[in-house]
Amino acid sequence: MAEEIKEQAVAAPAAETAAPAVAEKRKKGGRHVPSGIAFILATFNNTKVTFTDLHGNVLCWSTSGKNGFKGSRKSTAYAAQVVAADAAKKAEALGMKEVEVRVNGPGAGRESAVRGIASTGIEINAIKDITPVPHNGCRPPKRRRV
Repeated sequence: MAEEIKEQAVAAPAAETAAPAVAEKRKKGGRHVPSGIAFILATFNNTKVTFTDLHGNVLCWSTSGKNGFKGSRKSTAYAAQVVAADAAKKAEALGMKEVEVRVNGPGAGRESAVRGIASTGIEINAIKDITPVPHNGCRPPKRRRV
């Protein structure tokens, strides 16, 4: 009887240590998206690329800072190309074959980000510029004196 209790006591900690090993990071399995939308936000300071499905649900994204660029190098055309290629590889892993590109912002990485997506082998259906243009709405801030 005492031996049985000891065996159960020994078995219990083993079960407790096995539980955290099973509770690993869950993968988003079963997601296969053949076509989607790539949003490129090219600002003066950074470049962000986001891949969504056709409903607008975000699948993957990448930015210049995430890819190791710091400071003024984040806003370069090369950084935009690297960012776009990184995000496109993630999207390709989810099964994306064709994409519609929507470019937003005045930054240096607009064209090179589109080139980065094309370099991974994803087919580009259309390229749209969705940069908002004011029809002389708000008064702009005063001029910078440098």
